[in-house]
Amino acid sequence: MTSAADSTLQPVAEPAARRFVLPWYRRAVSSLSTYLPLVLMALLALATWWLVKNTPVFQGEKPVVTLRHVPDYTMRQFVVQRFAVDGSLRVQIEGDELRHYPDTDTLEMDNAHIRSISPDGRVTLASAQKALSNGDGSEMQLSGHAHVVREAYAVGNSVESEIDFQGEFLHAFLRTEQVRSHLPVTITRGGTQLQGSAMTYDNLSRVAELTGRVKASFVPAQVPPQQPPARAAVKPAVRLKR
Repeated sequence: MTSAADSTLQPVAEPAARRFVLPWYRRAVSSLSTYLPLVLMALLALATWWLVKNTPVFQGEKPVVTLRHVPDYTMRQFVVQRFAVDGSLRVQIEGDELRHYPDTDTLEMDNAHIRSISPDGRVTLASAQKALSNGDGSEMQLSGHAHVVREAYAVGNSVESEIDFQGEFLHAFLRTEQVRSHLPVTITRGGTQLQGSAMTYDNLSRVAELTGRVKASFVPAQVPPQQPPARAAVKPAVRLKR
């Protein structure tokens, strides 16, 4: 016989295969949420380290670097042009080689040829074996067969004839139209030739000042027969000093 205790119904255990298991992605999210604060703290520490490493540090005033007299660029077979605000050509310089010195902002040129045009259209030509120019080309020191020519130009109803300067050294100021030299110079204008040990010429005042040993030669103009001589044009004044 079966006892009453044995007849009590017992719950049947659920098979292990039927137990509830979270999907893998839910478990991954749960694990990530557990370690998320630690990951954020690590990222914050890394960002702080990078910011500190790349922040510039004040090092005080840096010492002024003295520029050496060494060219920072060189050009060969060059042509340099400078223009006015209205676009008109003011200065053209060409030659075999050009060297720029940043410490003095000067240009040193070999076998230089310069063409300068004033605002009123007067043209000045210059050439030399060596030329030293300031940054804007308004001042030139010419050495070695130096040659400066101010071309003829019209003034009212008259024409100012060409004037020519030659020497071993000429200092030309193109803006103020002046030419100077501490060495012997020969000036030629029409049939007149002047030679001096040193010279200062101002084209605006039309005055040439020669010092030292001075020589002059004048070629009289040819006057056609049976015609009255033409009225002589006004020539620049010449001051001679010894």
